[in-house]
Amino acid sequence: MRFIKPLALAFLLPATFYGVEAKMPTSLTTQARAVLSQDSLALNQKLPFDNEVVTGKLKNGFTYFIRKNIEPKGRVTMYLGMKAGSILENEKQLGLAHFLEHMNFNGLKHFPKNELVNYLQKAGVRFGSDLNAYTSFDQTVYQLPIPSDDPELLENGLQVMRDWAQDALLDGEEIDKERGVILEEKRGGRGVQQRLQDQYFPMVLNGSLYSKRLPIGTEEILKTFPYTEIRKFHQDWYRPDLQALIIVGDIDPKAIEEKVKVLFSDMTMPKKVPQRKEYRVDLLNKNQFLAISDPELPYTVAQVLIKNEKDKVLTVGDYRNELLKNIFNQMIAGRFSELMQQPNPPFMQAGGSIGDFVANLNTFSLLVVPKPGELESGFKAMLTEFERIQKYGFTQTELDRALADMKKGNEMAYIERDKKKSDSYVNRYLNYFIDNEPALSNEVSYRLTTQLLPTLKLEEVNGLVKKYYTDLNRDILIMGPEKEKANLPTEQAVLGWVKAVEDSPVSAYEDKVSNLPLLSKEPTKGTIVSSKDIGAVQAKELVLSNGVKVILKPTDFKNDEIQIMAYSPGGTSLYTDADYFSASNASSLVDASGVGQMSNVELTKYLAGKEVSISPYISERYEGISGSTDKEGLKNAFELIYGYFTEPRLDTDVFQSTMTRAKGSLENRLSNPNNVFSDKVKEVLYGNNVRRQNATVETLTKIERDRALAIYKERFADASDFVFTIVGSFDENEIKPFIETYLASLPASKRGENYKDLNILEPSKGERVVVHKGKEEKASTQLAYYGDYNYSENENVNMEALESVLTIKLLERLREKEGGVYGVGARASFNKLPKPRYAFSIGFGSAVDKTDPLISSALDEVKKIQDQGPDKVDIEKFVAEQKRQNELNLRENGYWLNYISSSYQNNLDINRYTRRMENLNKVTPKSVQEIAEKYLKKERLFEFILMPDSK
Repeated sequence: MRFIKPLALAFLLPATFYGVEAKMPTSLTTQARAVLSQDSLALNQKLPFDNEVVTGKLKNGFTYFIRKNIEPKGRVTMYLGMKAGSILENEKQLGLAHFLEHMNFNGLKHFPKNELVNYLQKAGVRFGSDLNAYTSFDQTVYQLPIPSDDPELLENGLQVMRDWAQDALLDGEEIDKERGVILEEKRGGRGVQQRLQDQYFPMVLNGSLYSKRLPIGTEEILKTFPYTEIRKFHQDWYRPDLQALIIVGDIDPKAIEEKVKVLFSDMTMPKKVPQRKEYRVDLLNKNQFLAISDPELPYTVAQVLIKNEKDKVLTVGDYRNELLKNIFNQMIAGRFSELMQQPNPPFMQAGGSIGDFVANLNTFSLLVVPKPGELESGFKAMLTEFERIQKYGFTQTELDRALADMKKGNEMAYIERDKKKSDSYVNRYLNYFIDNEPALSNEVSYRLTTQLLPTLKLEEVNGLVKKYYTDLNRDILIMGPEKEKANLPTEQAVLGWVKAVEDSPVSAYEDKVSNLPLLSKEPTKGTIVSSKDIGAVQAKELVLSNGVKVILKPTDFKNDEIQIMAYSPGGTSLYTDADYFSASNASSLVDASGVGQMSNVELTKYLAGKEVSISPYISERYEGISGSTDKEGLKNAFELIYGYFTEPRLDTDVFQSTMTRAKGSLENRLSNPNNVFSDKVKEVLYGNNVRRQNATVETLTKIERDRALAIYKERFADASDFVFTIVGSFDENEIKPFIETYLASLPASKRGENYKDLNILEPSKGERVVVHKGKEEKASTQLAYYGDYNYSENENVNMEALESVLTIKLLERLREKEGGVYGVGARASFNKLPKPRYAFSIGFGSAVDKTDPLISSALDEVKKIQDQGPDKVDIEKFVAEQKRQNELNLRENGYWLNYISSSYQNNLDINRYTRRMENLNKVTPKSVQEIAEKYLKKERLFEFILMPDSK
């Protein structure tokens, strides 16, 4: 459960609109056919609604959308959306829309107290990741993804939605218990971003009601509101005319519709129906300015927000305009990406986009994060680029690439239309109901976008900057570290910068595109020397003439998705501490430099309109390649792989740019309490070992360009011990020629390397470590155990079970019973190589004065499991969840890619997945108790606690 912070202006630009995500009909409606007719593509035609969803409105005003979708199989996703959020609260109810969302999990007509969560966990539904809800200014949404292959569970899922809609019990005792949870949620959200938001919200929201209705509310009201107020909010706004039920999944829509009619038709309207007003943020027709600071802000940020009335998307013409905006945003991103790769970039980050803002507004939002001490030059450089666009526009080649990217995205969405997950449909119908956004079928969306893209003209895209880049209704927001407060500019100074840029000459952008082929020479083809079936995973292992192994697993989980992963033992472990920083950054620097005969900028342009992404990596014990492609991009993907082995590059410009921006971002890193805390934790666990330190300006100075490139070349000089795993929608006979040409030809000296075990281990004896850093009166606690581990299938599944059952108990005790935390959980990790080790942690945030009592409660729950074993019902919850999750995993390309690769990498039995269900069924309270006794030993416990600055 959570509330949505709708704005984080300094670090989030508005989202862009993509017109290709939609729904698939079996046949087009008359309206859809009219819209798509080549002869009548009139821009004033209304967009047709998706005809594959069963939709209707009951007599009481309740709306429903029901759609059959078989991905994932045997699952259904239900959302209850309502047009009721914090904007509807009165002065006595601040925070109660969000509070009410919480209460819908703490007592319903058919699920009193905590029975809702308890029941669904038994069915394998995960609280938080599956079962959830959120509250924002204008809406509250409840989410329930559940199995649809159990009729009783499906029935009860519908009953949950009905209870959420109008049957919360709102028991006084439960309300009082939840106060502490929400106060901790509020406390946990406090920090530099919230403090800055408190200052700039009144300006950027034009003093509207939105600036006074943050969903989390006020501490005073959360602590003291009478029960009558939350019950009144529930009665006024949880009503059928403001609600919609959205059900998408592997179900019979007509049968579900009948159940919905029976269940929801008896919902009633209040006797006195308050008007659901549509609130606005009025334009002030003036400009505003604000400069603020905070001691925990690590760098200066400047943002320009130019506000406009939001365009409604109702017609074909409106849809076309959204495509234009998306193209415009893509081209801006390309311009600034290129700028930031200069040897001495004028800023650390910059950009801009047109997007939705809040309520009735959208914004043209410009952002710059200047280098330390260079706000004026960075701000001017950012504005100069927009002046360049305003005066000269974009080029035709830029537009062509953006159109190619959008065309490809449109095609991919259509190709995968029968593999689309239910969640994407649910969100589209939700947005249609809440915000009246278009809900097109896959067919209409694909055809409409296909027809409209060629009609988008350069002069139209360039016209957008003239429309949106104006000097009215413009807010300028400057935020900087406290130590820079005296140097933050005045409004007059910034306006002077703006005028200076407007008055300065600016040249047109030159779009440089490489005409060279990616590779300087074609590979010398090798051969496949052996092939064997791996029956357990329905895969095939190939051995190539140079020693490379390739595991192929064709699947039908997606229509056109191929994922690739490769590894070889070695990594940074083979290099000295003096070389470590060059080694650990080598792959990212090479990746940022392009490959073969193309720089990164040229490569990005070359790959426009292609669904290809390949990158190298070097970790502590391995080096390798990861990425994905579609069938059309296979040749490009293999070219890139070959290039990263044989023609890597580390451009001086890219190196200098990366170092400049990285150093700037780290200059004030210790102003962030979490960085100070993390540094101390690593110091306690690993001493001053350079391989476990966080990046700092000092460590960046130890990265040497030439040494980094030399190390990279060494790591990829011998492919003979590489293992490639390729999973997805490919035909074996079609992919083999690429394997022979680009993988069998890779250099192979057969040097027989392995990684080194660096023996970097946590201390065997724990300790308590308290760090004081931060303004907010809140604490963050991490309890952790480390040690040697007996790696086996049985041990692993019981360790996973311990993580699950302890998390359940911690939530019940620390959150539900004591009201001392918002979130708490246990986490287990373990590995086989280089030596079997485990880590087990418990984490939570809290009030400062509750830290020790909560630690005692958490450790008491650990001891209960050690002394008595977990409750059998909690084991059943874990097993149910894992079984349901396993069903989903086995239908994902990413799961199989990691499973097969890790099996080879860690010398694990590749058949072990077939024993997963058997191993789960062997888990008992006794077996989990033994794991807790064995690994959660008191003497190994570390208590890491972050407290605020000492007063």
